[in-house]
Amino acid sequence: MPVKHPPDEAPWQAGLHGAQALFRPGLVLQAVALGLVLAYYFLPAARGFFERLAAWRTEGGFVFSALAGALSGGVIPFLYLRLNPATRAANPWPLVLFFAGFWAWKGAEADLWYRIMSAVFGDGTGVATIAVKAVCDQFLWNPLYAAPVGIAIFAWKDAGFRWAPVRADLRAGRWYYRRIFPVLLTQWTVWVPVVCCVYALPPALQVPLFNVVLCFWSLLFNHLMNRQRQAGL
Repeated sequence: MPVKHPPDEAPWQAGLHGAQALFRPGLVLQAVALGLVLAYYFLPAARGFFERLAAWRTEGGFVFSALAGALSGGVIPFLYLRLNPATRAANPWPLVLFFAGFWAWKGAEADLWYRIMSAVFGDGTGVATIAVKAVCDQFLWNPLYAAPVGIAIFAWKDAGFRWAPVRADLRAGRWYYRRIFPVLLTQWTVWVPVVCCVYALPPALQVPLFNVVLCFWSLLFNHLMNRQRQAGL
């Protein structure tokens, strides 16, 4: 799936190449999200399953979101990376604690964000409500907070959990353009349709759908970060 690019590749080119490389798997991810939304609205036989998921989310609150995030975004993708010979050496067993902790935090954070969106824009699932939530999600929350913080933390992990190399990279200039912009281009290709599907569901089902797609996205995210390191950007 990855394609190696020359070390002098511009960040915007890296972002476009990343989007192209992940276009097909991204379509699969989007199809899964859309299929779940359609099943909820048009498949009566699945209603009991969705009601059970909603009950778990309502009863579990942020604990449910954190545990689901740790499993879907952290433990399962880590096991894949650990069992894959090509990525095994870069993912020793102690790193499972980092992945589980990071995605537990992100799972609870996503839950909080969805609650904020509901408080501000309501719980409706009309086209206008979905659109404004998706825009706030992908073009405000993501570029201003989620992407920079997430990439900085992964850079800290890749530097052996030392902040000095991360600070040096920040001081090198154009950090946002070099590190964040390529990731945003790839994320938008995959996640803009996905978050529209998330916001098309009732609030109690938004976190469960997020976690279904999170497992796959976590693998894609790690792949993109590995490709950036290989390209020497």
